[in-house]
Amino acid sequence: MKGRLILASASACRRQLLSQIGVFPDDVIPSKIDESPEVKEIPSKQAIRLAQQKASKVAHNFIGNFVLGADTLVACGRKEVPKAMNENQAIRNLELLSGKRHKVFGGIALVLPNRKMISRLVITIVEFKRLSKDEIKNYIKSEEWYGKAGAYAIQGSAQMFIKRINGSFSNVMGLSLYETMSLLKGNGYLEGKFENGG
Repeated sequence: MKGRLILASASACRRQLLSQIGVFPDDVIPSKIDESPEVKEIPSKQAIRLAQQKASKVAHNFIGNFVLGADTLVACGRKEVPKAMNENQAIRNLELLSGKRHKVFGGIALVLPNRKMISRLVITIVEFKRLSKDEIKNYIKSEEWYGKAGAYAIQGSAQMFIKRINGSFSNVMGLSLYETMSLLKGNGYLEGKFENGG
């Protein structure tokens, strides 16, 4: 199946993750959709829906290509832990996650050149140690939390908060590389690319 790969995301982290497995999108187009949850929508459903909407919106202008959309949500129990856009929000999120297990839901959607869409949901369970006020205060100073689901970046110093993790590490960063590679290879995008050195 021929076609270019378009990444429907504004996330620099997702581009970096893809580069680690030798995948370099031909174009990066932020979808700019409304990411608000629907009424009574649970986080797992929201992650898939948003990934699908991102991919679908961008695919409308790139017919005949592969379009990859993704979304990452963090939930503690059934409660979504929102992206932290200011210090107060980040502190509340970290206090909520302190000493508990939480789930990271990664929605992935791939629109194929024939306009068919395939979706996957990846779930990773992360357990935080109990955080002291000083640990939270010092982490806030790092600003690693800004714009991150759950108010932490697992690839940074927040790793010292994590007692255990069950599932995909890259999913917590923003994109499960195993599932993404499986989708791309399974649907013909990567056919011949590695053999030809491309």
